[in-house]
Amino acid sequence: MPLSGPEGDVPEGAFPAAFRTQLDLLMQMRRDVRRFRRDPVDEAVLARCLNAIQLAPSVGLSEPWRLLRIDSEAAREAALKNFETANAEALAGYSGARANRYAGLKLSGMREAPVQLAIYCDDDTVQGHGLGAGTMPEMRRYSVVTAITLFWLALRAEGLGLGWVSVLDPDQLNRDLQVPASWKLIGYFCIGLPEELHDSPELERQGWENRQNALSIETR
Repeated sequence: MPLSGPEGDVPEGAFPAAFRTQLDLLMQMRRDVRRFRRDPVDEAVLARCLNAIQLAPSVGLSEPWRLLRIDSEAAREAALKNFETANAEALAGYSGARANRYAGLKLSGMREAPVQLAIYCDDDTVQGHGLGAGTMPEMRRYSVVTAITLFWLALRAEGLGLGWVSVLDPDQLNRDLQVPASWKLIGYFCIGLPEELHDSPELERQGWENRQNALSIETR
C-alpha cells in the first residue's frame, strides 16, 4: 500500500518523497543495454522480474503477452543470423558519415547476453472477450509494451540490464521459432549484467541523435 510519509503536504495514497526520488533515478538509469557481462543470471531474480509482467495493465484484461525463452544453440544462432542480415541491410540504407557512424554502433548484445527472450502479442486471444480492442485492436500490442516496461524497470532495480533488439526480420524469426500465426513479434530481448551503468542513452553518447530538451505538448 502507498504510504503518505512524514511530509504534511503529501496527499493520501502518495508515496514518500524519498521513494519518488528513487523512482525517478530508476527510470533515469533504465537504459537500453547492448554490452553485457557473460555472468549467469540468478534464476530466482529473473523470476521476480518476470512476475512484474503480470502486474501490467492490459486491454480488457486480455493479458496477450506470450514469452519464448531462447536457450538452444540452434534458436540463438538463427536469431543472431537474422539480426546480422537485417543489420547489413540497414547499413546499406545509409551513406557517407552517417553510414560510418551506423557501422560503429553496437546494436545487439546477442553474442554475450546469458538470457534472451522473444516476446509476442497474441492477436487472437479470447481472454478479455475483445473488450476495448474492437475499435483499436492494436491496444493488445500496446498492453504487451507496458508489460515489457514494468519488466525492464524490475530488471534495473535488481542490477540487471535489458537490450531491445529491433533490427530483425520478424517473419523470418517467427518461422525459425515456429510460433503460431496469430503471434506478432513485439521484441527480442537480451538480459544480463551490464558492463557499465549509464544515465544517458548509448545512441546519444555515440553521437547518433540527441534527445529533445523538453516535452512538447499541443493543445486543441
